[in-house]
Amino acid sequence: MKQDSFVRRHQGRVGWSQQPCVTPSVSGGGHRVSSGRMFLWTGSKGAQGSGGERRTIYQKVREYDVLDKRKTVTALKAGEDRAILLGLSMILFSVMMYFVLGITMVRSYSDSVWTEESSCTVLNSTIMAEINCTYSCGSECRKSSKYPCLQVFVSLNTSGKVVRLSHNEEAQDTNPKCFYVPKCRKDYNAMHTVIMNISERLKTQQQVLCYTDPGEQQDSALLTRIYGRVAVFHSLFWPTCTLIGGTIIIAMVKLTQYLSIMCEQVGRIKR
Repeated sequence: MKQDSFVRRHQGRVGWSQQPCVTPSVSGGGHRVSSGRMFLWTGSKGAQGSGGERRTIYQKVREYDVLDKRKTVTALKAGEDRAILLGLSMILFSVMMYFVLGITMVRSYSDSVWTEESSCTVLNSTIMAEINCTYSCGSECRKSSKYPCLQVFVSLNTSGKVVRLSHNEEAQDTNPKCFYVPKCRKDYNAMHTVIMNISERLKTQQQVLCYTDPGEQQDSALLTRIYGRVAVFHSLFWPTCTLIGGTIIIAMVKLTQYLSIMCEQVGRIKR
């Protein structure tokens, strides 16, 4: 009776199952074994409790892993957005530079007719006259001055033709009769000294490299070109590098995104 009451009291607490085992009575030899019950107690709640704790720990670790992955994905996404923005800014800047250079340097280079290089012999370098000019002396002040006009004639070694020589396209457009057009100043003596130094230098150098018109539409030659091949190349070099760099940045970001998607798909397949 005590054993039965003890079992009933602890079955609800521990959740153990009761399995009765009946033993037959044997009579003989003065020995009698009465039939009794044997109770087999099996524990279940303790195992369930340990399994629940393991699942809880696993769930916490899983949540931490998911949270870390979300933080990593968020950081990567922000970095990728900044990289794409940088690449687009570089491409936009290079396009704007191409536009500005296209309407200034490249257009002047393509419109120039003095494209053929040839060797010229200096024949004459003299000051012919004085040309009037104006200079600024304030916000609304303009005064007049003069500068000496230096005329230089050269002979083309390829054809023997005698033409007038100008310093560059700007001097040719300002005054085609004068070799060099200095900046107008108040001090006439300073401008005269500059022109005389140029004349003496040309007289000492009999052979100079000049640029002529292959179509012979112009009866003049240029000593230097403002927008030559080298100047155009250097002006277009850096915008081209910027364009290529921006394109590479965007391409690398897109390649990284594609590879991450492929790795994620491969991981899902392996699971």
